[in-house]
Amino acid sequence: MTYADFMNAPKRRDRAATRSALLDAARRRFAEHGFDGTGVREIAADAGVDATLIFRYFGSKQDLFDAALATEVPAGLGERAAGPVEFTDALVREVVLGDPAGNDGEHPLLLMLRSAGRPEVRARLHEEVCNGYLADLAARFDGEDAALRAELVGALLLGMGVMRAVVGSPVLPAADPERVRARVAAMVAALEA
Repeated sequence: MTYADFMNAPKRRDRAATRSALLDAARRRFAEHGFDGTGVREIAADAGVDATLIFRYFGSKQDLFDAALATEVPAGLGERAAGPVEFTDALVREVVLGDPAGNDGEHPLLLMLRSAGRPEVRARLHEEVCNGYLADLAARFDGEDAALRAELVGALLLGMGVMRAVVGSPVLPAADPERVRARVAAMVAALEA
């Protein structure tokens, strides 16, 4: 094969890289505009590919949205040995203050909040937050009102995420992460009593 033949040959697509670029572009668009305000052509243009690849790799805009929202519980959070303070600290460190790869610093739960006007997104948000994180946290509290205490912690963490990523508050995003973690730990420890 000559150099000219090589240069004119169809380019091989790196499926994994294309899929990753589409997910990154989708997360940015969904984070900024929500589901209804985001078009597949815009996502594809941001990723530098043809819009038909969204349907080839994901099937539909809804399936792409679902893939963009996929969350993984950070390593170690599922261990029952950790109490409420340790569990919450891991969430603060890895979810609220962390920078999830490919999410432009936003956790997929915050992406869901921007599209919470859609019933299916609200149902998924309820499932992940209430039946996932909060149920796990409630099981770590001893005594009565475990579910209430877990929801209070959940409200704190979601509020922190919204203040940092949506509101852009002046103090919390710039605060020393260790200081934030210590303050949150003190609040959760007070709820253990």
